[in-house]
Amino acid sequence: MSDKQYGFYFDTKKCNGCKACHVACKDKFDAPLGVIPRRVYEYSGGSFVKGTDNTVTCDVFAYYMSVGCNHCSEPVCTKACPTGAMHKRSSDGFVLVEESLCIGCGSCARACPYDAPQLDIERKVMVKCDGCYERVAEGLRPLCVEGCTQRALDFGLIEDLKQKYGSEQDIAPLPPSNITSPNLIVGTSDVTRPSGSMDGSIVNPTEV
Repeated sequence: MSDKQYGFYFDTKKCNGCKACHVACKDKFDAPLGVIPRRVYEYSGGSFVKGTDNTVTCDVFAYYMSVGCNHCSEPVCTKACPTGAMHKRSSDGFVLVEESLCIGCGSCARACPYDAPQLDIERKVMVKCDGCYERVAEGLRPLCVEGCTQRALDFGLIEDLKQKYGSEQDIAPLPPSNITSPNLIVGTSDVTRPSGSMDGSIVNPTEV
């Protein structure tokens, strides 16, 4: 159990899909093509239906979801790692990769339901959000939070975030929270759908 547990808040009402968080995180890791530590999913669905009286009814919806590592309380990636490279720190709850131990086997990536760990083919190590733990230790916020143009992202101790924003976590296209107990709170809107919903789909797969 961590002495502290930091987490993220994401507000679906505020995000406009600009991907500033995506760029800030990718730049931090100097990530190669195909490695995207923080991704912005566009989830949408619905249709237009023409009635017998020629009126048109619309139930189309769309929203964005910014997803990185959720530094889960029950991280399946650490259990899957055969070398101990993927580990959870007790001092702040961050899940990190010890590159000197990482063999690039991808076991963590296959286990993670959020697609957080990704293989850097050139260096043969796994890359993922590390919560910008160096910045947090200095009292600063993660780069994705600082770079968010709409202030859709927030960061802090997970208990503080829950008191401020509530405890909703099960929003499509994310998997159910009971798999890993993610340290992520999601702000909902009138159009968000619950985890497991078949009402919509990810419509920007080539971007994530």
